[in-house]
Amino acid sequence: MATRHHARMAVVSLLYAYDLGNGNIAEHTDEILEEKKIRNKQKDFALALFDGVMANLEACDKAIIAHLKDWDFERLGSIERATLRLACYEILFGDLDSAVVINEAVEITKAFGTEQSPKFINGVLDAISKDKPE
Repeated sequence: MATRHHARMAVVSLLYAYDLGNGNIAEHTDEILEEKKIRNKQKDFALALFDGVMANLEACDKAIIAHLKDWDFERLGSIERATLRLACYEILFGDLDSAVVINEAVEITKAFGTEQSPKFINGVLDAISKDKPE
């Protein structure tokens, strides 16, 4: 049975595909989630996250860019950008504690990213969390 962690990993995969130029990925979310065995409540959760990120993409990207130190947003790896977008959305618009969101993002990055990615992701998301409007 899929967990919220699995659902988040699937959303990162969808955002990764979007970032690589697959602008119509939203048309295929149902089949992709089914393929990853994300069903029922977890599917609803994943779709809500994906739709939320896409609806707030500009705000998320703006927050990420504002907290990149000596780094260009366009130079970020697609996995890192997808993970940051998802976590940023959850920090800014979700109701989970930021520490939980950051931990999830770090774990996803360990699975998909480079060796240096978890530390980088943690730093950027921690900065976003500290600047989050109350």
